[in-house]
Parts: sequence; structure tokens; C-alpha cells
Amino acid sequence: MTSDAPEATMPEPELEATARIASELIRFDTSNFGEGRSNGEADAAEYVEAKLRALGLVPQMFESEPGRVSVVARVAGRNLDKPALVVHGHTDVVPADPANWTVDPFGGEIRDGLLWGRGAVDMKNMDAMMLTALGDVIAEHGAPERDLVIGFFADEEAGGVLGAHHVVTEHPEVFDGATEAISEVGGYSITLGDRRAYLLQTGEKALMWLKIVATGTAGHGSHVLRDNAVTKVARAVARVGSQEWPVRLSGTTTAMVSEIARFLGVDPERTSPDEVALATGSASRFIHAALHTTANPTMLQAGYKHNVIPDSAEAFIDVRCLPGDEEAVLAELRELAGDDVELVMSHRDVGLETDFSGPLVDAVKDVLGRHDPGAPVLPYLLSGGTDNKALSTLGIAGYGFVPLQLPADIDFPAMFHGVDERVPLSSLAFGRRVLGDLLATY
Repeated sequence: MTSDAPEATMPEPELEATARIASELIRFDTSNFGEGRSNGEADAAEYVEAKLRALGLVPQMFESEPGRVSVVARVAGRNLDKPALVVHGHTDVVPADPANWTVDPFGGEIRDGLLWGRGAVDMKNMDAMMLTALGDVIAEHGAPERDLVIGFFADEEAGGVLGAHHVVTEHPEVFDGATEAISEVGGYSITLGDRRAYLLQTGEKALMWLKIVATGTAGHGSHVLRDNAVTKVARAVARVGSQEWPVRLSGTTTAMVSEIARFLGVDPERTSPDEVALATGSASRFIHAALHTTANPTMLQAGYKHNVIPDSAEAFIDVRCLPGDEEAVLAELRELAGDDVELVMSHRDVGLETDFSGPLVDAVKDVLGRHDPGAPVLPYLLSGGTDNKALSTLGIAGYGFVPLQLPADIDFPAMFHGVDERVPLSSLAFGRRVLGDLLATY
């Protein structure tokens, strides 16, 4: 292992430090394929560890399995009366097929004022912002306002079992005194009409990764054979994947719809939640999904030869629902799938909801108000999940706050796990300033 970035054409020397570090992090191919398959995060972890040491910190490295390394550092604050704040990101990314991309997804390329590459948005941008903002705070103030626990976790894209969950379970002492956390996916701006607002993530859906498993009779592909595992799975997948789930509101999504409706100047009593969500433009990719259970088929596995009927078949289903709805959703999925297949739980994690109030929320509003006067902050519930799930088991309240001021024409939600993932350089510089301001004052 080495702390040097992989060989590639280095960004221009005058590049702002956040963009430079994010570019270097992207060049570590930390693809996480799930199901235990990953390129690993060890090299990226060593790179981050060296950056933290350069700031005078003493980071710890936690290896859950060979190559699956998380890094955590404690930063002493000026005010010992305040509880610690966890600031965390993850260093793994979902895979990327270079054939589909305009650029090398692991090249960290700068083009047209944007940083391109897998992780530019999810979430090596925040990893870089954490390092530069922390460096600014230490240089300008000597220390942050309160103790910080800075974490760079492995395995988030596969549920965090080998990353945040491992550190929380095996080394909970590193989070002593922490009561709140910030990480993805919030803090970014959306444009509604000609006005800009920022979304603060105060909740996230529960997660269930299921397999639909069918068994049948193996045989020759030319035979008349009704006991076909592939056919059983296909029928079940069609029913599950085409299910229309109704609107379900929680405290968080009720507040989200109400605040967005007020911002848009519409009456939430006369306008449906779906209509309010869809009126948010590209942001609706996240916001609309927060109003419904989703159960999306994502992978199929069966067979080994064209002329052999296999005796088993599987489909993978990504299920997200409101906290507390898990058992009801599971019961409906079992009914939809049918009696001739089995539903197997591969991974499950909690949903979260935190009040859109309190000192941290007020501090986020204040700091954004200083850097983008007049732009309101709105609550929202993330349709996906984050490592805040793991931290919640220690009683730590998690928020999504990766501050980015974005141009109106960028479809930011589409960048998450999308092709040609990219982020404006100006947004990274903005995020560094805002995050640094928050850490220095909260």
C-alpha cells in the first residue's frame, strides 16, 4: 500500500485544494460491487490518513477485512462544554463502466469547470471538503469550536457492514461524547423558478435488500417443462416491479411537502404531495421517491448455458420504505411475489427521522445565510440511506449536509450512481467555505 495517488495526469498546480484532493481520491478505484466483492479502500485510506497526519492529528485505521479500511481521527475543540460532532464520508464508490462514460471514470479529470469521475458527487467531494475545511479551521482558529470525530468509512455502498457498522460495533469508544453527525446527502441547493433554496436531510428511509428465490426442475432447453425456476422468478419480479405504491407521509415528509409548497406559493391542502414534489424539477428524483415505498428489481441470476433449464433462479430487490413500515411492506411483497418463490433478506437497516429544529439546524441556517443571503433551508427525507444509520445505534442524530451551491441547469440527483458523474469546481470551493465556517463556529 502507498499513500501516493495512482499515476495519472496531475491537475493544474493552481487548482483549488478541494478539487485537487477530490481528483486524487477519484483516481483510487475503490469500486464496491457488493456481495463481498470490492476493490477495497486501503490505498485511499492511507492517502486520507497521511492528509490527517499532516494536519497534526493522530488518525486510527480500522481494517474489518483485508483491504477494507476505515479512518477515524479525533480533533480537540476549543469548547469542552459542547458535545462532539461526527463529520463523516465514505471512500468506496459504486462501479462504473468506462464504455458508457465521456471521460475515464477514474481519471479525476477537470473539464469545462467541473470535476468528472466516479465519486465526484458520491462522495469523494465531501471527503475532500472535510480535509480542506478542517485544515482551514486549524490554521485560522487553532481548533474547531467543539470536538470533532472525523470519519472516512469503507463499504457504505454495500450497507456499511465492513465500514461504519464495523467501527461502531467494534470500536464505539472513538465516538465518545458525540451526539450529532453530518454527512451525505443534503446541503446542496435546488432552484425553484428563479429562486435558490438548500435541502437539509433530516431523515432517511429504512433499507431492505431482498432476494426472490425460485427453485424448479433442471432439464434440456427443448423439453416441455412447466416447473421452470426462471419463469417463476420472472412472474414474481414483474408483479413486484410494477406495483404502484401509494403516498405515505411521515413527520419529516409532511414538513418537507409543507415547506416546499410554501416556498412555491401553492396550497398544500389543494395540491397533492406528488404534485408538490414533481414541481421541484430535477430535485424531484429524490423528493418524489421519499413519498412512496420503492421496491426496484436490480439484478437477475440464473442458469449457465443456453440449452439448459436451471433448477434455481434469483432476483435482487432494493426496497426502501418509511421507518416503521418495514413489516407491512414485507407482507405485501410476499403476497405480490407469490407462493412459488421465497423472499430472503440479504441486508436490512433502520430508517431515521430527526426534527427540523435545534441548535445544529439553526447553525446550518445561519452559516448558509452568511454565504448565500436570503436562500431558505428546507427539510427533506432521503430516499436512500447513509452511514448515519450505523451511528444512530449509538444515539447519534444524523443529518445530511454537504454544502454545495449548484447552477440551476445541473441535474444533481442524477449524478448519484449515474454516468458522467461530475460537480462544478465553484461548488467545491463554496462547500469548503461553508463547512469550515460551520466547524469553526458550531
